[in-house]
Amino acid sequence: MTHRLPLLALVLAAWAAPAAAQPAPPFADGPFPRGEVAPNVHHTGTVWLSALVEPDSAFDAVTQATFAPNARLNWHTHPGGQVLLVTEGVGYVQEEGGPVQTVRAGDVVRTRQGVRHWHAATPERGVVYLAVTGRHPDGGTVWHGPVTDEAYATAADGEADALLALSRQKWLWMADRDVDALADLFHPEAVFVHMGGAWGTDRELDIIGGGGIWYRHAEIEDASVRLVGETAVVLNTIRLDAVVGGNEVTNPFEVTEVYVREGDAWRLASLSFTRLSR
Repeated sequence: MTHRLPLLALVLAAWAAPAAAQPAPPFADGPFPRGEVAPNVHHTGTVWLSALVEPDSAFDAVTQATFAPNARLNWHTHPGGQVLLVTEGVGYVQEEGGPVQTVRAGDVVRTRQGVRHWHAATPERGVVYLAVTGRHPDGGTVWHGPVTDEAYATAADGEADALLALSRQKWLWMADRDVDALADLFHPEAVFVHMGGAWGTDRELDIIGGGGIWYRHAEIEDASVRLVGETAVVLNTIRLDAVVGGNEVTNPFEVTEVYVREGDAWRLASLSFTRLSR
């Protein structure tokens, strides 16, 4: 025997059911409406889209896109080309066969007609951009397959690798007492924490340049990096051969380096030595 709820009961049940929770946007509202969460047809993750103008004879679309962290579009092409104006956050753009570019607020990215590419937020931060897509007789955006998890992870690893390379280069500059290169790397407000005390950038450069501490050789045993938005933390386990006040010393250290991004460059904001017991 089949039982049927009266129509009124069904309506009340639907009304009382909790609505599906909407994901929290990664940024506060800007000058343009955020729009609605787009269905996952041509992307992975959460993306809000807001069409700002109606298509016309010149432009196929002018759209604001807001990506949550980890969100990415599928591979696609634009027969009429496209220009991205990045307004907030950090993201990736890659053309097929080319390197992954990391983009930030203020960057302008031009994609040529018919070039396969993808764009995305980073794992740690979302991104917002205005997309201006040109009109073409062949039509609008042509969608292809998704960007694989492996390809997206490679994009994230690229920036981490660049930071590890910068950290390694720093030890070479310190060994060479290249205070000009270090002055460009060190943030003016950086803090340096040693076994004998803590001080700022000017004193650290004076000590290195004057030979008070000669970081003669750092043998890196292990290194890792963690990106947190516009900040990066690099951990190094090293064996440091140094000359301190004229005395040769060798010590194992866990070194914590904190970098902050300024424009397109990473600046060292903190360098801290913790001596290891071995």
